[in-house]
Amino acid sequence: MFTGIIEAVGTLKAITPKGEDISVTVEVGKLDMGDVKLGDSIATNGVCLTVTDYSETSYQADLSVETLNKTGFADYRVGDKVNLEKAMLPTTRFGGHIVSGHVDGVGEIVDRQHVGRAIEFWVQMPSELSKYVAEKGSITVDGISLTVNDLRKDAFKITIVPHTTEETTIDHFQVGRKVNLEVDVLARYMERLLNAQAQSEPESRLTMEFLQQNGFA
Repeated sequence: MFTGIIEAVGTLKAITPKGEDISVTVEVGKLDMGDVKLGDSIATNGVCLTVTDYSETSYQADLSVETLNKTGFADYRVGDKVNLEKAMLPTTRFGGHIVSGHVDGVGEIVDRQHVGRAIEFWVQMPSELSKYVAEKGSITVDGISLTVNDLRKDAFKITIVPHTTEETTIDHFQVGRKVNLEVDVLARYMERLLNAQAQSEPESRLTMEFLQQNGFA
C-alpha cells in the first residue's frame, strides 16, 4: 500500500527482455535503500513492483506481460525518469490517499498551461474510468497523489504547485505523453457495494446519484 507522496525520482538504467516479460534496473536517486529487503514493494511510476535484487543505489524488478499491457512501461526507454515510493509503514504519515499500485488504465496529457506559478494539465482518461473520478476527489497519475480540479466527459484537470513540479517527474509531462492512472480505490469498493445491494434488494433507494447529491461521493 502507498500514499502517492513521491519520495524520489529515479532513472531506468536497464531494460532486459526475458522471454515475453522484462526485467528493469532502476537507479534510485535520493531514495533511502537502507531498509529495503528482497520482496519489498516499490511503486515505480505508480506500478507496484517487487524488488528481486538491490544495492545502495538501485533495484531490479520483473514485469509481466499483464503489467506491460496495462501500463505505460511498454513505451519506456533506458534513461527515462520515474517516480518512486516505498510501501508505507504503519507509522507513515498519510499525506496523500490510499494507493494500491495497481494501475487501472493509461491516460494521455492533452493540454498543458502555466497559470501563475502553477501548471494546469488536462488528462484524457479511458472512458470506463470516468465514473470513478469526481471533482475535488483523488487520483493517482504516474504514482503521484493529485486532486481533480475539473472534469469533462472523459478528461480531468489537475493543478500542479511548484513543490510537486520540483519533487516529481511532472515537469516533463508534455502533450501526448502517456501516464499511468489509478482511481480512488474507495470508489471501486462503493461501486461493488452498490451493485451487490442492487442485486439483493432491487427496491433499494441507495444509489450512486443519491450518495453524490448528499455529499458521500
